[in-house]
Amino acid sequence: MKKAKVILIPTVLDEEGYAALPTYVLPAIQSCTVFFVEEEKTARRFFKKLWREMVIDDYTWQGIHKAEATVKQPFLAALAAGETIGIVSEAGCPGVADPGQQLVAWAQAQGVTVQPLVGPNSILLALMASGLNGQQFQFLGYLPIDPTERRKKIKLVAAQSAAQGTQIFIETPYRNNALVKDLVEQGPPDLLLCIAVDLTGPAESIRTQSLKNWKKDLPDLHKRPCIFLLGNP
Repeated sequence: MKKAKVILIPTVLDEEGYAALPTYVLPAIQSCTVFFVEEEKTARRFFKKLWREMVIDDYTWQGIHKAEATVKQPFLAALAAGETIGIVSEAGCPGVADPGQQLVAWAQAQGVTVQPLVGPNSILLALMASGLNGQQFQFLGYLPIDPTERRKKIKLVAAQSAAQGTQIFIETPYRNNALVKDLVEQGPPDLLLCIAVDLTGPAESIRTQSLKNWKKDLPDLHKRPCIFLLGNP
């Protein structure tokens, strides 16, 4: 009986960012028999752009967006059947600030081979280009939505950056401008902020400067995919 395998397939961060994908992504997709994906529509469009001849209905598809627990039995059944399973998130690398981690945990518990493929990841790309501490860093995910709680968290994160290295976080695109405004008002003026926008796309911008300098000319980041990094000079 063939042995099951799980392949973690990276996808693009930007609709025009396909050049950032390694060439081995397509052969990996072609080797899979079952796909567990964050959103089926997005994943199918992504695959068809790479592989126009792909017959979508030849494969089994399972959506995992906000439903990882509900696909446990189909996932374990696919492992038991010796399937080669591809896991795909909406953008970047599955399991890193994106769904997929729970499925990988189940595969590891079964002793199944898990193969992670390198691809564009906003956390690493922004950190690499920021000039901030890349030896010690922490990814925080999203800061609180409530304005009062968010401002408290910003003060805490600013203090942590001295002892715990670069602090990395994201925000829902339509709240970017409110977050940056709070950052420049609540953080120490000399603290460095890197704003990485539209990574791997034609409008990509990665810029690091002090909060006091950002305050002089706040960027308009409304509805643009961003990642933020705080660190000490």
